[in-house]
Amino acid sequence: MCSREGTSLQRGMNFGLGGNHSVVLMSVRPNSPYRDRLEDGGTTLIYEGHDEPKSATVSQPKAIDQPERTPRGILTQNGRFHQAAQAYKRGQRPPERVRVYEKLQRGIWAYNGVFHLVDSWQEDDGKRKVFKLKLIAVEGEEDFNLRPAPRPGRRRVIPTSVKLAVWIRDRGKCVVCAATDELHFDHDIPYSKGGASITEENVQLLCARHNLEKGAKII
Repeated sequence: MCSREGTSLQRGMNFGLGGNHSVVLMSVRPNSPYRDRLEDGGTTLIYEGHDEPKSATVSQPKAIDQPERTPRGILTQNGRFHQAAQAYKRGQRPPERVRVYEKLQRGIWAYNGVFHLVDSWQEDDGKRKVFKLKLIAVEGEEDFNLRPAPRPGRRRVIPTSVKLAVWIRDRGKCVVCAATDELHFDHDIPYSKGGASITEENVQLLCARHNLEKGAKII
């Protein structure tokens, strides 16, 4: 994850990495600190913004509104993502491309592919105001040197429970070469050709090289 992005991902929201995309770290585990969720059959991610860091002046971050700006008036990560989403809605810029990584369990992260940031808002969770980002999973990796396609095909994210089952079954290794780094959860029969995402029988672990070589082929 960090080697792919060329930086240490110490925070969950990382806007504008390399000037052409952003990165968020998500989790839908029961004990997750934020309420991320997948909707529309796994094609839409609703991502919750992040809290004010705990400090001498902020002892309970969960008790205060998630910040849009710092005390000095600088946009936080919440503010930067929110600003980009609103600019897209006004037709002032293309959607921000976002690579999404998901924490499956301690020490295990899965790459969930490229998403487009298409909306954002603030909502009351019963205790405070939190930011919500709406991201659409798109097909393929996309060439970040080109403008995003105006109507990209949607992609279904493999459910977390399936990923965990596949990780255990394949022992955390590429099924072709047994590599243990840069792993991808791959559809044996591609989703675009009718393959299912909701069962482990059609999902396997492949390293980045073999995933790229396979593409949409059935092997």
